[in-house]
Amino acid sequence: QVQLVESGGGLVQPGGSLRLSCAASGSIFRVNTMAWYRQAPGKQRDLVATITSGGSTNYADFVKGRFTISRDNAENTVYLQMNSLKPEDTAVYYCNADIITIIQDIIRDDYWGRGTQVTVSS
Repeated sequence: QVQLVESGGGLVQPGGSLRLSCAASGSIFRVNTMAWYRQAPGKQRDLVATITSGGSTNYADFVKGRFTISRDNAENTVYLQMNSLKPEDTAVYYCNADIITIIQDIIRDDYWGRGTQVTVSS
């Protein structure tokens, strides 16, 4: 069993900052790529940023220069530092991770958190 738990969402004014965290726990052998997605009401879920286990990052154009993804491999945790927030950044932010577990078999699977709400409004 693996769980991803996000935290750090909330209400912030335009131009403000928030830092999201997502911790993976359970019978984890290895965490590969971790990512953040977001979904606004009535819209599809979009990829925001990814980070490999080696620290290589990739960002969606709409967050480049404003958001920074990082991770702590020892704690199986990924972060998203969000600066210069805009109203259009309002969405539920989801954590995603490619994880290998070893219980009875070696299984590689894709896991999602439940999401954390980020609202940017004055």
